[in-house]
Amino acid sequence: MLSELLLAGLAALYDYVATHTVTCLVPAFLLAGAMVTFIDRETVLDHLGAQARKIKSFTLAAFSSFFVAACSCTVIPVASGLYYSGAGIGAAFIVLWVAPATNILALVYTGNIIGIEMAGARVVAALLMAVVVGMVMSYAFRSEESAQTLSAAPSGKKIMSKQEAILILLLVGSLLAPNYLVQSGPYWMKLAVWAVATLAVAGYALAVFSRERLAAWMRETWWFVRTIFPLLLGGVFLVGIVGAVLPEEWIREWLGGNSLQASFVATMIGSVTYFATMTEAPFVDTLMKLGMGEGPALALLLTGPGLSLPNWLAIARVFGLKKALIYVPTVMLSGTVMGWLFGNFIL
Repeated sequence: MLSELLLAGLAALYDYVATHTVTCLVPAFLLAGAMVTFIDRETVLDHLGAQARKIKSFTLAAFSSFFVAACSCTVIPVASGLYYSGAGIGAAFIVLWVAPATNILALVYTGNIIGIEMAGARVVAALLMAVVVGMVMSYAFRSEESAQTLSAAPSGKKIMSKQEAILILLLVGSLLAPNYLVQSGPYWMKLAVWAVATLAVAGYALAVFSRERLAAWMRETWWFVRTIFPLLLGGVFLVGIVGAVLPEEWIREWLGGNSLQASFVATMIGSVTYFATMTEAPFVDTLMKLGMGEGPALALLLTGPGLSLPNWLAIARVFGLKKALIYVPTVMLSGTVMGWLFGNFIL
């Protein structure tokens, strides 16, 4: 039994490293390091910082996240890059939530597999949860945001130079292109797209920036790698073991109907299990064919890609244990309520 569990954990780890490290995490870490290095901190504070109006910063954070096709782990370097560049706590955690929970790529895939009604419900529920997450995190850590507000003043500067903006766009392209351009087919096709995009990034960076600026970028990138990556590996290993011990019959029994209990169970499963972006849709479709209700299905579509055990550990390491202890239960509670509400009154 023990050997079977270890093999399950190693299999999950192998799959994660083989299919996500190069095309997802590498560009995400490079993007995070670049944001800290090249984006002007004072300008970020103007638009996403604690002193910015909540309706402005929350809206900008939520809608920009629709275009980031990232899983719960890949998004952490992006959100933490924003946070350490000066973004407010609420805005940073909205990005952390919305990008994996409801990016455009995942929405299109959900609509194709499960139906447009479920995709629409996913958008609305994720945005409502984003408001809750942003307000809860801002209120819970208002003293930290107050200190940030007092230390900040309108800068009047550009957020970055034209050359830096081009580099950031190229990095975003290297992160998104493998998933957007290759939605089916062998994995080597994603690797090929990533390689071309990364060569473009490297060629441009070497041609435009000094060695000192590039070295600073690599230092910031390495900080994210050594802080986050080991925890992701450990978490994925544990998720593989958890998946091996969950009996399918139990899932069928507890996820039927649209009760609050069923939505809570779906949220719990989604909050622990790791789903790469888009993989949640076929999984949920399969469970719905086995009798899972629409409410629990929505709860799993939200929390499955939005949270995971590796995500919990990495958030605690990067943002601090207190923030993780507020953020994770907030998402789980609001995901349960959304599943119950939509399952009984909307879907």
